[in-house]
Amino acid sequence: MLLLLTLTASAQPSRKEIVENVLRSGSNYFAYPGPLQQTLTPAPAGYEPFYISHYGRHGSRHLISRGDYDNAYRPLMKADSLGKLTPLGKEVLRKVSLLRDAARHRRGELTLLGAEQHRGIAHRMYERFPEVFKGKTNIDAKSTVVIRCILSMENALQELKALNPQLNIRHDASEHDMWYMNFDAKDIGKKRWSGETGNKLNEFKKNHANYSRLMRALFNDEEYLKENVDQSSLNYYLWKQASNIQSTELRHELSLYDIYTEEEIYDNWLIENASWYVSYGSCKLNGGVMPFSQRNLLRMMIQEADSCLQYDHPGATLRYGHEVCVMPLACLLEMDNCGLQTDDLEQLDDLGWLNYRIFPMGCNVQLVFYKPRSQGVRESRRQGDKEAGSQGDILVKALLNENETTLPLTPVSGPYYRWSDFRDYFLKKLDSYRE
Repeated sequence: MLLLLTLTASAQPSRKEIVENVLRSGSNYFAYPGPLQQTLTPAPAGYEPFYISHYGRHGSRHLISRGDYDNAYRPLMKADSLGKLTPLGKEVLRKVSLLRDAARHRRGELTLLGAEQHRGIAHRMYERFPEVFKGKTNIDAKSTVVIRCILSMENALQELKALNPQLNIRHDASEHDMWYMNFDAKDIGKKRWSGETGNKLNEFKKNHANYSRLMRALFNDEEYLKENVDQSSLNYYLWKQASNIQSTELRHELSLYDIYTEEEIYDNWLIENASWYVSYGSCKLNGGVMPFSQRNLLRMMIQEADSCLQYDHPGATLRYGHEVCVMPLACLLEMDNCGLQTDDLEQLDDLGWLNYRIFPMGCNVQLVFYKPRSQGVRESRRQGDKEAGSQGDILVKALLNENETTLPLTPVSGPYYRWSDFRDYFLKKLDSYRE
């Protein structure tokens, strides 16, 4: 039995990580933790960074819709008016009311923590790659038209400008760019629940539905609970509230995680993890094509890099959007095991596909480009053409949430890859997809 428990614990990394930090169970509501990797791998001898291409999610926010709050508040409020809540139920109603009031007229908006996250990300980007931001270099920044994304961009740019007042910054947020900044891939959407995919996910959710104890702890009348409360819905919206508190200033005063057991927390997270994998991962059940929802974004990143890499000091291209772009982009790039393909949702945890590692609030993908210090870009390209693999190659390193990742390519050294290899591999991959 001890051996079985040990094997189970080692095969399910999220159990240990969520016990260590319950906030991780919040999935896409997990507040940005900052980089786990404090020291980056030194570049190959003679190389220095000279350009960054980035796409990041907005920072921490309030929940988006009125229903996100009301669908927890109203059933509890009604039950309380009829005397059907336990003391714990009344306490949960009090907390839900505070959260609802704090978000009034601010639903979906960036919180103070969200602004801090993007100032921190920009600051570390500047400190880690000072060569990119030196002098009167250009920064081209774009955001989706959603205010939380715009404010995330502006906080980052303010931080960079404070660090180097000479920066030449251009920033924009327009429907003109939404075709790649937040592409609505309708062809992909049609495949999301095709075939047996929806049935398999619903079966998984049913197997991990774990809220009966909690409901009985909140309501003092089981008959009322059975006849009048959509228990699955109430659990879902309470879980959203519990997960998102960490993004608000109320995180200093209250928590809802304390109403759940460890097993209930784990099961709620398992359902979210599987749901996100089916929706945006390389799930075999729906053909493994969900990451191609970001085909326009990746192609644009490659094209803009090709343009910027013609210059010796191109600066940085920064983009600010949403987790529904960052997650499939990371999967499309096959960063670490983000590109995992399986049709067994029960194996996701064992295989290490953990959503909170990919897309917390403020999540980001950074492609950092390197050139030889002693050569200009054009000279580097000429030298690289003469001798493949020489110091003339332009190199690229990929970061997910500021941590170095592997790519499905042969590295030159550590996490460093030839840009030509990156470009060829992913353009062929993009060309392989047919709408």
